[in-house]
Amino acid sequence: MSEFSVAGRRVTVVGAARSGIAAAELLRARGARVTLTDLRPAIDEGARLERLGVTLALGGHPAGLFDRSDLIVLSPGVPGDRPDLARARAAGVPVIGELELASRWLQGRVIAVTGTKGKSTTTALIGRILQAGGRAAVVGGNIGVPLSAQVAGSTASTIHVVETSSFQLEETETFHPWIAVLLNFSTDHLDRHGTVEAYAAAKRRIFANQTPADWAVVNADDPAVLAMAAGGRAPVVRFALDAPLADGFVVGDGWIVRVERDAATPLVPLSAIHLIGRHLVNDVLAAVAVGTIAGVPAAAMTAAIDGFAGLEHAMERAGTVGRVRFVNDSKATNIEAARRAIESVERGLVPILGGRFKGGDFRGLRDALAGRARAVVAIGEAAPLVREALGDLLPVHDAGSMDEAVRVAFEAAGPEGTVLLAPACASFDMFRDYAERGRRFKEAVARLADPAGP
Repeated sequence: MSEFSVAGRRVTVVGAARSGIAAAELLRARGARVTLTDLRPAIDEGARLERLGVTLALGGHPAGLFDRSDLIVLSPGVPGDRPDLARARAAGVPVIGELELASRWLQGRVIAVTGTKGKSTTTALIGRILQAGGRAAVVGGNIGVPLSAQVAGSTASTIHVVETSSFQLEETETFHPWIAVLLNFSTDHLDRHGTVEAYAAAKRRIFANQTPADWAVVNADDPAVLAMAAGGRAPVVRFALDAPLADGFVVGDGWIVRVERDAATPLVPLSAIHLIGRHLVNDVLAAVAVGTIAGVPAAAMTAAIDGFAGLEHAMERAGTVGRVRFVNDSKATNIEAARRAIESVERGLVPILGGRFKGGDFRGLRDALAGRARAVVAIGEAAPLVREALGDLLPVHDAGSMDEAVRVAFEAAGPEGTVLLAPACASFDMFRDYAERGRRFKEAVARLADPAGP
């Protein structure tokens, strides 16, 4: 929205993580009088931001700061229902998210990807597919480069492939994806949203501003997804691993196939997919659907997929020690994501579960674990919940550190077994984030393999 202007306005950015910092820099470049506030007493980028003219309010949010603002921009990690933000809203101060802010100045089109699981993999793969097809695609949002950092380089030919979380979507007003992708939906982030309904409402906002000239790409295997997309105005394109479709993207005879008006067109051979887990084929299906809408030839899509080994911390191969395989799925931060990861291993499994609980029920993993798991290793604050839910099904071993968890899981896995880090929880009780948790897992595996190593 080129008419949107912040020149000379007092804008407060709340939260000094990477998205908040990018928003502050963008706002300064657009002429705003910017204050960046955070609960932390200091940030690494502080001196640089001050040189740009950003005022820092660290160690807490000064009294009256929000009420004196002409606009408040929230980083995704800042809940929008804070009482001080509610007072500012009541006083007439607009409150928006960083995603919303940046989208108002983009010149190019947006492909937005959301879902409870698989967002990062799908977003990254769509970017590769578009680039292989000669499109000027930029990937970012909830992964990689914040959308605010993409505004300066945005042109009419740019396609912004944006991973969008529920935290980002809940503070959108005009955010308008050309293609909106909803991969799946299950209980998550109840520690932030409070109810499943509120979480679903945030996810559903990805479709809110679409028009009949846009596209909604949705998972036909997930009834909740179909219901959430039903109220939108954009034409719906379906993909499915299991549901029979008369029109959409499916798997058949070793291919990803486009089914349309009783005709079936093979697009990408399954042999080109090098990702662990059937659930990741679902993400590839979604990416192929988007690539097809964008006009990318099948050969280019196949080349992009064939060269894609997946993302770090998403069903990542982490090594083999004494015929025991290790897999890092630290991004599996909810029950449904952990279930899908567990189902990717046929037998001899020992998953590492636990962390800071976000909601759901560990008993939802029982069917997946039965017959394929030899034991479970429980870590973090949720360890008692893991034991209570699963202790009568199979042995549950507690571990106080990642090194101990890896060692205990290795011993329980036995010959030809698989140790899987799929915590079903957030990481903040023991680690800075899921990425640090995944790296610590891989480091522990490396030490197990070579105790005398560096």
